[in-house]
Amino acid sequence: MREMNTTLWQTVLGEIELTVSRANFMTWFKNTELLELEDGNVTIGVPNPFVKQQFEAKFNQQIAELLEKNGVSVNSVRYQINTLAKKKAATAKREMTAPNPAEITTKQPNKTTAPNHGLNPKYTFDTYIVGSSNELAYAACQAVAGEPGTKYNPLFLYGGVGLGKTHLIQAVGNGIVSNNSDNRITYVSCETFVNEFLEAIRFKKKEYFTDKYRSTDVLIVDDIQFIAGKEKTQEEFFHTFNTLHQANKQIIISSDKPPKSIPTLEERLRSRFEWGMAIDIQMPDFETRSAILQSKAQSHGVTLDRETVEFLATNFQTNIRELEGALNQLLAYCEMRNLTPDVQIAQGLVGNSRARPQHLTPKQVVEKTARHFQIPVGDLIGPRRDKHIVVPRQVAMYLLRSELHLSFPKIAGELGRKDHTTAIHSIDKVEKTIALDVTMRQMVAEIREKLYG
Repeated sequence: MREMNTTLWQTVLGEIELTVSRANFMTWFKNTELLELEDGNVTIGVPNPFVKQQFEAKFNQQIAELLEKNGVSVNSVRYQINTLAKKKAATAKREMTAPNPAEITTKQPNKTTAPNHGLNPKYTFDTYIVGSSNELAYAACQAVAGEPGTKYNPLFLYGGVGLGKTHLIQAVGNGIVSNNSDNRITYVSCETFVNEFLEAIRFKKKEYFTDKYRSTDVLIVDDIQFIAGKEKTQEEFFHTFNTLHQANKQIIISSDKPPKSIPTLEERLRSRFEWGMAIDIQMPDFETRSAILQSKAQSHGVTLDRETVEFLATNFQTNIRELEGALNQLLAYCEMRNLTPDVQIAQGLVGNSRARPQHLTPKQVVEKTARHFQIPVGDLIGPRRDKHIVVPRQVAMYLLRSELHLSFPKIAGELGRKDHTTAIHSIDKVEKTIALDVTMRQMVAEIREKLYG
């Protein structure tokens, strides 16, 4: 029976995956299962209370219809937080990674304990929320953690402030340590690297500095843009990079901009940064922001209702740190006063925050998209189908969906189209292009910044 339930649910999920975005599917549907089916009463297992709320509010009818389509006469559908399955999975994971007791006395000391490698143990893949804005970077980082030095070397992540770059590059380091504790990991901010290099010169300890950074198995450097304009430091990093790369040691770098956009960066470094894979991390979409909030709240032992999550996710759209800061402010306020967090309290605390973006309307999205592409709004919503108009029109539709969550018919109407399938096709095309084309990702990110600027 369990195998039949699993097969049935996989069929339902397969059909759902065709109708929602990749980010929606990963956020809401990935970790669900059909627990029970008896006399038309269906029980779906979900990982946490927030997913349960979303299923009951948004997906219940769709799931019931798909079950009926696949031969189930549905009387009721209920959602159960599947904590038992989560505990079993966690226990299995611990058992798989636990050391053999016979080996404990002979195992060599761990060369990568926290005081040495500089990694924050809280930054792991398990605590990183994946959405359409960062799924490519996440996948690349997991690949590197599994086979350091062989895939995507160097791995270069770039994006704006507060988008999770530090979390992700440290998650790679922690993943490598978890897979093989004998690996020597060195995580350092670029500012620290520069300061240590200057001290090495000043106190004549250059040999110690060189040995530290060139004998590591994995070098992770955060905010490499701060090396710009520092000629001697760039030369030292150039030689360190070459030594590690030639020895097939993994190099992971983060920056607030792509290599070609870092000012006064030497061309020889710029070209090496582009040897492996350079991936941008964009601003998180609404679903990802919502998942981040619920995950962070649960880590504090708090479950937020849907209205509170949606209020915060709507009002903090461009920076994960600001989003988390607003959540921490709300939780601290409620804890001190023994209150349950709700949307009214959140509105009172952060409703007038400077981080809150201006209220967007469909008209503003269309106008700013047209302005970005330097075409008249009339052309964008008119009948013309020239390529230089069709692409901006598709981008506008994508932004109306991702930023304002409009229905497909509503999106089509805003752009002067009668058939909503045009909107579906356009949004799907832009999503696929963004996943593969850096230029398109940067262009959409620029328009988003103008929307909230």
